[in-house]
Amino acid sequence: MQPHLIVPVGTQVVSRVDAKTLTKGQLCLAGAVGQIVRSPTDNSHTYEIELADGRLIGLQRQQFSLHKHFQIEGLNRSTNDLEDYNLQDYVIYRCIVGSQAYGLADQDSDCDHRGIYLPPAALHWSLYGIPEQIEDKPAQECYWELQKFLLLALKANPNVLECLYTPLVETATPLAEQLLDKRRIFLSRLVYQTYNGYALSQFKKMEQDLRVKGQIRWKHAMHLIRLLLSGITTLKEGFVPVDMREYRDRLLAIKYQHWTWPQVDQWRLQLHQEFEQAFAQTQLPERPDYEQANAFLIQARQSMV
Repeated sequence: MQPHLIVPVGTQVVSRVDAKTLTKGQLCLAGAVGQIVRSPTDNSHTYEIELADGRLIGLQRQQFSLHKHFQIEGLNRSTNDLEDYNLQDYVIYRCIVGSQAYGLADQDSDCDHRGIYLPPAALHWSLYGIPEQIEDKPAQECYWELQKFLLLALKANPNVLECLYTPLVETATPLAEQLLDKRRIFLSRLVYQTYNGYALSQFKKMEQDLRVKGQIRWKHAMHLIRLLLSGITTLKEGFVPVDMREYRDRLLAIKYQHWTWPQVDQWRLQLHQEFEQAFAQTQLPERPDYEQANAFLIQARQSMV
């Protein structure tokens, strides 16, 4: 059991047990609604709760629920309920990404699987909803629900675009093959903003690590450079380059700390200039093709009825 935080005064709660009022000893049935008027300093003592008619009861934390949680308890499908459906049975696309797909793997590299799952209509339409992604962290697997995957792709999310362009595909249903055939609809000038956003975020973290710890995470530095290289080619050539064996020696030299940070930073700045030039000259559209993506989603949903 996770320890409960102290619930503040003013919070509406619902009693889970029958209780007697603090003054007249009248019985208050489970399910009564009240508001906390005094909180204890720890969860070994009772809360003082004022009911709607002004009576006071004392309850310990495990004897009441927050009102907003109580209202939706029946809608919170448990993990076990979802496991009954074995959502991995509905995976329509499974591929390998990460170092194995980049051509940058070494003896310590994991094998990362990503992909898409398409749930049955009855589950998707139900009150309980579906998870946006299913994960098996020990197995290094993650599968996005189709709509979530498409939305991320439309935003030019690098991880998702790499799924569409990786050469290492293990499972692809006919529906997934259709998606791969039209994967170019997701490429747009948004690649410049999204990839730069990721690069800037990583760079700021590295600067902070240098200030605080005096060193950086060199694997992250390698992937920062790889991301910029990928973005440049995407804008120039109209496809996402996943295989980076052309740059393997230089990228691994960064990972293994054979380069200094000033050398890495100099390459980064050079790539930013190339990225900006590629953005100015790219033939990619301003935005991705939302209409085709939407039509594909509707077609996929209808196939699961």
